[in-house]
Amino acid sequence: MRTPADCCVTGRTAAAHPPTWFGRCLAGLRWVVPAALLALMPKCPLCLAGYIALATGVGLSFTVASWLRLGLIILCVAALVWLAVKAIRVRLG
Repeated sequence: MRTPADCCVTGRTAAAHPPTWFGRCLAGLRWVVPAALLALMPKCPLCLAGYIALATGVGLSFTVASWLRLGLIILCVAALVWLAVKAIRVRLG
């Protein structure tokens, strides 16, 4: 069992309570959402423009759709890389 003195020696703070069911689900969703968006991303910008038009009624040009697609891909990959780095840092130290 950890004591408050252990936390001061290692420089880490101990969690007051173990993660709840909701907390574990939220942690899992942090991985699932960017991965699912990346996997379900349309391969062509015109398909993305069509999906957005069907969902919102707003039409996009090919140029805007291609930039939006590229931005979403970069955002999803960055989120997954950040989560992986964070998980590695927790496991290593």
